[in-house]
Amino acid sequence: MIKSVHRQFRKLRKTEGAFPNENSLLKSLYLGLMNAQGKWTMPIQSWNLTLSKLAIYFEDHLDKVITL
Repeated sequence: MIKSVHRQFRKLRKTEGAFPNENSLLKSLYLGLMNAQGKWTMPIQSWNLTLSKLAIYFEDHLDKVITL
């Protein structure tokens, strides 16, 4: 999955060329990530374990986004 994201970012960077500022690069990478996310069909391995570790590390920050 990580290789897929890197490939999308390289493809995006190659086609877009130079960016006028850092914000435009971040927006472009975000849109590229959203595009790549639509192509993911397999579930993430060990997601429950990862999510529980993130909940411990970030404590109350995840409560706004997901329910555990």
